Amino acid sequence: MNKKIILFAAITTLGFMAFTNHSGGVYKTNTGNINFFSHTAVEDITADNHKVKTAFDAETGKLQFSVLIKDFEFPKALMQEHFNENYMESTTYPKSTFTGTIDKMSAVNLAKDGTYKSPITGKLTMKDVTKDVSTIATFVVKGGIVNAKATFTVNPTDYHIAIPKTVAAKISNEIKVSVDADYTHVH
Repeated sequence: MNKKIILFAAITTLGFMAFTNHSGGVYKTNTGNINFFSHTAVEDITADNHKVKTAFDAETGKLQFSVLIKDFEFPKALMQEHFNENYMESTTYPKSTFTGTIDKMSAVNLAKDGTYKSPITGKLTMKDVTKDVSTIATFVVKGGIVNAKATFTVNPTDYHIAIPKTVAAKISNEIKVSVDADYTHVH
């Protein structure tokens, strides 16, 4: 097994252990989903990652995401290969992270089934570039499960993702990123 992957797994596990040992109720999942979608007049491109690790602290609103780039799945194998090798350079930059806050955590009643909204703010890191990101998340609490959904856009050039001129018409400057995660309470 690749030493970088083992090191990444160890660091991620330690980071989540430190996060979940914080006082307060912690909710997490290792099977969150991130989808991205690029629409142009020439082509639509989409990919999903169903192995997203994410956790939030119900007391402080602190929120973390960790995503292995190679876990994004495309409808076409060639798209996936180009994404990993040419655009994201996933061997050099194996993961993307988000660290932020559920800004109005007090407005999300985790003890009562219902639908709640809160702004989310934080820092998204891809290819060692970190940018501020903000959006509105919807939380649906039902039977002890907290489903969180949010959507935001990113511009590939902001994260030093070079798009060759030969395919520039196929890839949008505004990539829609959708997050969907079912969190459970950590006991």
